[in-house]
Amino acid sequence: MSAPTGLRPTQIDIDPFAEETLRDFGAFDQAALAAESVIYLPRYDLWALARHDLVKAAFADWRRLSSANGTGLTHIGKSENWRRPSLILENDPPSHGQYRKILARVLTGATLKEIRERFTATAEALARDAVARGRFDAVTDYAEAFPLAVVPTMLGLPEEASEIMLVYSDLNFNSMGPENDLLRRSRERAQPLTERVMELCQRRYLTKGGLGDRIYELCAAEGLPEEDAAILLRTFFSASMDTTINGTAFAIEALANRPDQWAMLHADPSLATAAFEESLRWHSPSPYIGRTTNCDVEIEGVTIPADSKVLMLVAAANRDPRRFDRPDEYDIARSDSGHVAFGVGIHACIGQMVARLEAELALSALARAARTITLDGEPELLMNNWLRGYTSLPVKVEAA
Repeated sequence: MSAPTGLRPTQIDIDPFAEETLRDFGAFDQAALAAESVIYLPRYDLWALARHDLVKAAFADWRRLSSANGTGLTHIGKSENWRRPSLILENDPPSHGQYRKILARVLTGATLKEIRERFTATAEALARDAVARGRFDAVTDYAEAFPLAVVPTMLGLPEEASEIMLVYSDLNFNSMGPENDLLRRSRERAQPLTERVMELCQRRYLTKGGLGDRIYELCAAEGLPEEDAAILLRTFFSASMDTTINGTAFAIEALANRPDQWAMLHADPSLATAAFEESLRWHSPSPYIGRTTNCDVEIEGVTIPADSKVLMLVAAANRDPRRFDRPDEYDIARSDSGHVAFGVGIHACIGQMVARLEAELALSALARAARTITLDGEPELLMNNWLRGYTSLPVKVEAA
């Protein structure tokens, strides 16, 4: 399989989804950034963009680079999908706008203020308990524990949803990659749970007055079926979890390895937002996002054929030295983030405000509770086709 003739893209033969690549993902990102323009991955007949300016422009070009045929490798217009597509992420205007407006009406400034007031105490208590132990796992005991404690409550979901959502989410993101061992193992774990996830998103399971109940109210007012409301709730739940968990864990790892940076955050916990934003740039939890060309698309003289899959290499773009000074350094004092970890334009992550708030509460609470933090063992990488993160991050702390 080879790229069409004409001005040629840069061909990269590294398999981004091979387990050895997932364990050393920086090598693929650097190879992609070495390309001057468009990239071609022959193993998957896949096109890609790594330069920050090209990725940002592609995000905004929804008319030619469509989300409606899936944001992973699978062309869901041609292949049966294991779940109904997201009405936000895997949808284009005009219907995309109707659903996005519903979630925007849920996530008002008043809603975010309420979330902050309700869950600050939860974050503070979790941080105090973790620091009191002296040693804890910054993933399972903290980065996962906080959103799992607050997000289902915020949405009005039953407690059972917390127990199964991470397994479901692992399948969701693995399924965006190729049919490999990671996906097969993930499918085996999640298969008994997938129907239950959607069942728990039905209105009869929701607490009155929660954000999930509000989604149902707004959908009903628009004349939309309850099935659409359930899908929006599922999307919201997922968007509020993975980036928060993995971005928070990456931030803690970076800070634990840089005592000067932790000292800055401990002295001024209001820098927690900056610490999270820099972690999203430094190690983007969602390293890729896919589109499908609606027509022949020419980018800098290279023609990408119609109906082709194109990956925006988000993690690589966020380390682009053409855009960022000292791109490989983690620096919470960086004055201009400009990262594309949440996407750009009409398909930018709808849950990003909640993710940012959760991470701010978690990191600022930990910064107040711990005077120092260091690694206390080897981190264990999350092995997933479409996510980067840790499954374990042992740390040692001294209480403030």
